[in-house]
Amino acid sequence: MLGEVLTAIVTPFDADGAVDYDAFRSLMRHLVENGSDGLVVAGTTGEAPTLSDDERIELFRVAVDEVGGHATVVAGTGTYSTAHSVHLTELAHEAGVDGLLVVTPYYNKPPPRGIVEHFKAIAAVSDLPIIVYNIPARVVLNLEPETIAQLAQIPNVRAVKQANADLEQAERIVAEIGLDLYAGDDDLILPFVRLGGMGGVCVHTHVVGPQVKEMIRRFREGDENGARELEAETQPALDILKVQGNPIAIKAALNLLGHEVGGLRLPLVEANEAERAQIRLCLERLGLLATATA
Repeated sequence: MLGEVLTAIVTPFDADGAVDYDAFRSLMRHLVENGSDGLVVAGTTGEAPTLSDDERIELFRVAVDEVGGHATVVAGTGTYSTAHSVHLTELAHEAGVDGLLVVTPYYNKPPPRGIVEHFKAIAAVSDLPIIVYNIPARVVLNLEPETIAQLAQIPNVRAVKQANADLEQAERIVAEIGLDLYAGDDDLILPFVRLGGMGGVCVHTHVVGPQVKEMIRRFREGDENGARELEAETQPALDILKVQGNPIAIKAALNLLGHEVGGLRLPLVEANEAERAQIRLCLERLGLLATATA
């Protein structure tokens, strides 16, 4: 529907902390040329909580202008406010995006019936496909299969981004509920594809996009050993994400690789010297940087 490999793209900032739309265009082109079928714009990795509405919508417009027709553009429009999410969804629809990523309302911990009504209100203002984002570690509650089944009754709810390692729940999403399944944690891509999943909404594909795309291709063509080999080869990219919370580490990696995505907005801070050293070692293990010499 929206692709197998969707990269949750970072938002580049310039030296003054403003969104750097030129760097954003350059990074989008790079990702689409290197394994990404689509891009998720203004998600967690894109530092959405610190973006103004105007910045978000301009990012959507720029993404559609730059890669529309070559890759899908999925707009992150979910917040913990239903009214705000509806407003962002209306504007994203007008901007011409291909789909919507809507996270479970966070912080205020609504009951399941409130979550269902939240998604119904968003779906009512756009016919674009919606990916439900289930990420218990950040929103404190897990969308149980019974709730996901209710969400699946909304006509344009088409997929789930599942950042939850419960393989039984993941299998139920595919086999019983019938929604497309995307891995929300990068180390879950191959396990989810084995269950019939679509692919992943990824962060590490900023640096290993071609390998992840090839890994999925090999598995679908029956070469599971080859897929496992590529999964092992990309382990250093997963290790980058363990150095510091997302998107601190991946932005540091991109800057080391010359993509010049800038810093972060508070309360996020840039990787420190020790963290950058760990990230550099991971990039060296991937063969993306020459090994530093003393």
